Amino acid sequence: MTGGSRGLGAEFAEGLAEAGASLMLCARRDEWLVPGAESLRAQGFTVHAMRCDVSNTSDVQAVVNATLERFGQIDILVNNAGISWGEQPETMTVEKWQKVIDVNLTG
Repeated sequence: MTGGSRGLGAEFAEGLAEAGASLMLCARRDEWLVPGAESLRAQGFTVHAMRCDVSNTSDVQAVVNATLERFGQIDILVNNAGISWGEQPETMTVEKWQKVIDVNLTG
């Protein structure tokens, strides 16, 4: 699950874990990712976590490889990572807009 460290991602993760899923959570920031994964583990769920920037193909491939190594297959993929800067698209710089596309669409 991308963007699995907080907000909707954390809620999705908890719901899937409660339904019996083993999880691989990924997010860009360890300071949000690690506590979320630890909280789910403390409830007895099978949860692994890796730092990953979904706009970086090497990071994504590393998460896919680690997930396949741990679980043997991927049954459900939740692409929840997203950014916006709280800004209207027409006022964003080209660099910010490209990052939005790289994370929200390509990632």
